[in-house]
Amino acid sequence: MTAVEAFAPAKINLSLHVTGQRADGYHLLDSLVVFANVGDRLTVKLTGYSRLTVNGPKAAGVPTGPENLVLKAASWAGVPATFKLEKNLPAAAGIGGGSSDAAAALRALSALTRTEFGTGMEALGADVPACFFGRACRMRGIGEQLNPMHGLPGLPVVLVNPGVEVATPDVFKSLARSQAGEFGSPMPEHLPELSSVDDVAAFLSKETRNDLETPAIALQPVIGKVLDKLASQSGAELVRMSGSGATCFALFRDMQAAESAALVLGAQNQDWWVQPAWLA
Repeated sequence: MTAVEAFAPAKINLSLHVTGQRADGYHLLDSLVVFANVGDRLTVKLTGYSRLTVNGPKAAGVPTGPENLVLKAASWAGVPATFKLEKNLPAAAGIGGGSSDAAAALRALSALTRTEFGTGMEALGADVPACFFGRACRMRGIGEQLNPMHGLPGLPVVLVNPGVEVATPDVFKSLARSQAGEFGSPMPEHLPELSSVDDVAAFLSKETRNDLETPAIALQPVIGKVLDKLASQSGAELVRMSGSGATCFALFRDMQAAESAALVLGAQNQDWWVQPAWLA
């Protein structure tokens, strides 16, 4: 029986503006999304039933029942299959681990069945359409509006997760309490050409933000410590939290600087997940 392997890269929100909320409760977003060269791996075979097994360094605590987004994706696609997931990314970490796994499952099922899946993936989660697209993009609406980001340079980064899970619904509840009904502005309608790490860092720092960073820190103060540690590293150009946390990132001008910073941070904080990576 033919098996297909699919890579599920970490999704990084370079920016994340929460611009409103629909009557059905879904929040409206405006975000620059890129993907790392680190992630989970999925092996998929078509069967008459769906089953998920999980291994890997971050497998502990990952559910293997119908609540897992991989199996939800198979159900959404109407294609039963067996899945073997190598879990390398921390869970509930703001880097789209579960959503990227679901998107990888859909890509594999599409290849196995020679079927193109249409719209509606946002029903599985706001990050799933962008993760299925799998390339740098601007994500708007509730995750279903995607515009490719052409010409964005590769970005050397250090990713750090302090080992605490942050539930996205809790962060949005905290945001609602802090904003008193007021939402932030979107990013500029027309984005400038960004051809270097310096361009990206300058634009992100001046024109964008992550609206979930402050409420996430209120729930897990260690995120603030992570941001401070990243900011103290030599060569860090921009420091920010990704998604709803707790993973944070620092942009560097080159991979050598990122790898050096990762070695320092990893040695100082051995219980943290520290990973140099390349974003594109």
